Amino acid sequence: MSVRPPQFQDRHVSSGLNVLEYELMAERADALGRHGTKVEKALEQLRGRAEQGCSPAEREELLDLAADAVWAFFIQREICGLRDQRDIVRRYAIPKEVLARVGIVRRTGS
Repeated sequence: MSVRPPQFQDRHVSSGLNVLEYELMAERADALGRHGTKVEKALEQLRGRAEQGCSPAEREELLDLAADAVWAFFIQREICGLRDQRDIVRRYAIPKEVLARVGIVRRTGS
């Protein structure tokens, strides 16, 4: 069995540099999708536990986890050249409580 490199349909993707840029773009898009999934899960967990009635300490922890996921997602979007976050805030219905914590560096362990 012989193996050949992938064939690109785009004629502009013929040089090694263009192939590398294509691979980098694909990796950025994949990372963006993974971060979006993390945000969805964190917000779903926050909403689910809030509906069930959780302790104030647990709610604080869930808010922090959601804010960290949103912050990482915003950074990944900026790496991809997407600088406006308003659409994402609406699309994911990110609560203001979470947005207020985005980017805050918390102490770990004392």
